[in-house]
Amino acid sequence: MPNEQQQHVPTLDTSVPHTARIWNYILGGKDNFEVDREVGEQVLAAQPELAANARHGRAFLQRVVRYLAGEAGVRQFLDIGTGLPTANNTHEVAQSVAPESRIVYVDNDPLVLAHARALLTSTPEGATDYLDADLFDTDLVLRGAARTLDFSQPVAVLFMGVLGHVEADADAQAVVRALLAATASGSYFSMCDSTDGTPEVVEAARVWNESAALPYYLRSEERLARFFDGLEYVDPGLVSVTRWRPDTETSGIDQFGAVGRKP
Repeated sequence: MPNEQQQHVPTLDTSVPHTARIWNYILGGKDNFEVDREVGEQVLAAQPELAANARHGRAFLQRVVRYLAGEAGVRQFLDIGTGLPTANNTHEVAQSVAPESRIVYVDNDPLVLAHARALLTSTPEGATDYLDADLFDTDLVLRGAARTLDFSQPVAVLFMGVLGHVEADADAQAVVRALLAATASGSYFSMCDSTDGTPEVVEAARVWNESAALPYYLRSEERLARFFDGLEYVDPGLVSVTRWRPDTETSGIDQFGAVGRKP
């Protein structure tokens, strides 16, 4: 009988483009195959700045986590939609600021989870866990996360580039509301997603949706703002991710993000 690790090893189908591997290629990673690179090149042809924008999105995540672990004093993070690990992941940034930080990653992609088990670690003072769960199964997410996180204390709930994969606004908002309802006062919610602001972004999304297994749905800035209903924006509110507490001056892009605090 295979052991637990063998049971979880995914079967790779290198003939089918894989969402996480395509994004890994766009980010400049090495965990991808020719079929993923072909789709990535098609998307980049439609939106040449997407690679730079992807890096801006990762930089936004890192600035958000540094703020939350530093100025906001958060020590618990629930990161939904891990993706393939790259440099400066949530746990690395949080634990570099506060080594006792505890992080739970959630993803239901077996390839992502296989890489997470192999690559993600923790400081001795903190903890990092990985949960195989669909974001729609919020009860399972909360039960699994509670093995590592104390929901009577503030938790930062992160959705970075993930809610765009949920077509209906009501469905995506219901997931966010269910998770935040379980968190304590003083918890935080942060997200970012691409907007439908330019024809290039719309075309890139069309190409992506023709080829990738997991479609991506663009939303307007106004629709993204509804995810923060009932929360207190952290300054500067919902803005282009390059303009959220930037380290250096840079122009805005069609990817918006924010951090909100639960009263």
